[in-house]
Amino acid sequence: MESLFSTMIVLLLVSFSCLISTEALTSNYGNITVKWDLLNWTPDGYVAVVTAYNYQKQRSIPGWKMSWRGTKKEVIWNMLGAKTTGQGGCSMFKGNIPQSCVRKPTVVDLLPGTPFNQQIANCCKSGVLKPGSESAFQLSVGSAGNSVKTARMPANFMFTAPKQQYICGPSKNVRPTRFTTADKRRITAALMTWNITCVFHKAT
Repeated sequence: MESLFSTMIVLLLVSFSCLISTEALTSNYGNITVKWDLLNWTPDGYVAVVTAYNYQKQRSIPGWKMSWRGTKKEVIWNMLGAKTTGQGGCSMFKGNIPQSCVRKPTVVDLLPGTPFNQQIANCCKSGVLKPGSESAFQLSVGSAGNSVKTARMPANFMFTAPKQQYICGPSKNVRPTRFTTADKRRITAALMTWNITCVFHKAT
């Protein structure tokens, strides 16, 4: 009888320990979802708003960076709410020079206090992305497809932050995002929407 009682106590302690371990592991469950909403076509590409959503329950991002590889020879003509860290070789362009000709650009958020004409909604937080919040920027992409059939999703997407390592899945073509105007009297939709999901891998 005592042996059976001791066995039951051990099982209860093990179960309790497992519950604690599971809670510790699941407390930060969630992901970073990056959404590309293509809003307009241009003569050589498109204008898109890129939004990162922090769906993690407790983990804050102290300063995000994003990078990706273009599947064509895309360039970034200009941006609002963020900037690329390098311009690359743009010698083939005369007059109007793109902000970036890098095949795999890296993008960072702008600082608070950025001039209003360089901002969009939910930008300019020094890359800080608290749980449940979002961060956005706009970019004009050239030398790219300018139709639903020719525009190509970014490849090898990466989301990084200081002392945090993430693994991102492939870009996915999803149902276009719908938008409601400020007066709530009109609903519009993105031309195309691409989603990328990134999950926390480990602290570095």
